Amino acid sequence: MSPRVFLVSAAVGLTPIALSYGVAPGDSLSALFDLTVDTTNGRHVFRAVMGLYLALAAFWVAGARRPTLTVPALWSLVVFMLGLAAGRALSVVVDGVPHPLLLVYLGLEVAFGVVGWRVLQQASAARA
Repeated sequence: MSPRVFLVSAAVGLTPIALSYGVAPGDSLSALFDLTVDTTNGRHVFRAVMGLYLALAAFWVAGARRPTLTVPALWSLVVFMLGLAAGRALSVVVDGVPHPLLLVYLGLEVAFGVVGWRVLQQASAARA
């Protein structure tokens, strides 16, 4: 798979998730996960998460557009996706099984992390 296509696909796929966490967290998280976010601190945390997600998505798009950023963008994607997956897996073990959509997110994060690792290996080999 082309690193550019992969990076843009990941950015496009992550953007709606980021927006669902941060645009109106009290409404969207309640509707999606029956999660109450009704304090300033709760909204603050979820908007910060949205900012992190959107910043990484923007970096991935930059990596797709600028060859000098492609490998660093792929590294950040792999670390981000597998880091999220590890946290979610830990939560499943410690906290129990969450909402089915969150399990879908876990599967997608593992898949994007593994595919990203393969794309990174190919991109690194092509540069060597």
